Amino acid sequence: MRPAARKTIRVLVCDDHALFREGVKTILNAQPDIEVVGEAVDGQEAVDLALRLNPDVALMDISMPILKGFDAVRRIRKARPSLKVLILTVYDDEDLVGRCLDAGAAGYVLKDSPPLQLVYAIQRVHQGEQYMSPRVLTAVVREYLSHPATFKEGYEMLSDREREILVLLAEGHTLKDIASQLNLSVKTVDAHKYNLMRKLDLHDRVELIRYAIRKRLVEA
Repeated sequence: MRPAARKTIRVLVCDDHALFREGVKTILNAQPDIEVVGEAVDGQEAVDLALRLNPDVALMDISMPILKGFDAVRRIRKARPSLKVLILTVYDDEDLVGRCLDAGAAGYVLKDSPPLQLVYAIQRVHQGEQYMSPRVLTAVVREYLSHPATFKEGYEMLSDREREILVLLAEGHTLKDIASQLNLSVKTVDAHKYNLMRKLDLHDRVELIRYAIRKRLVEA
């Protein structure tokens, strides 16, 4: 009697660098049990394709246009709780690890990891396990898993809309520009601005921009 065929793991690759996406696709498509079913170039497209294609695993970069990776993870996990999201990034600092885990990521892999480590990570999270790159601070991860509330900060208290407006403000857009882009009134945008600055304990646009750069919500 023949053994049952191994289930193919359907993967969505989300990264804004075309050459990197091509490299990842080449590695993954060479595996007998993995199939790349789509690719996204920004955070919003990642969410849209995750909901439309319903892959098993989404590989997600953190620093992407329109919507940052950890915000995309949160939206995907809210709409598709069974979909596993694996962070694939260059950043290894504890704040970002905690933020991604809090958003619902199943694992965290660094981009300079060996190719087979990425393959192994995909297989593990697909099976319902968590996977962290060995170079990610083990102590930080253990602390998060034991006491996730300790990683919460002001940013985690912001609504999705407040996060959108925070990024747009940090990029230099006026309230009028933001209102037009998001189809809101200027008064509503101003209210969101007030609320997000209060939650983050920021007092002017300069502090807001510094905060956004420090948290890698925008590029310096």
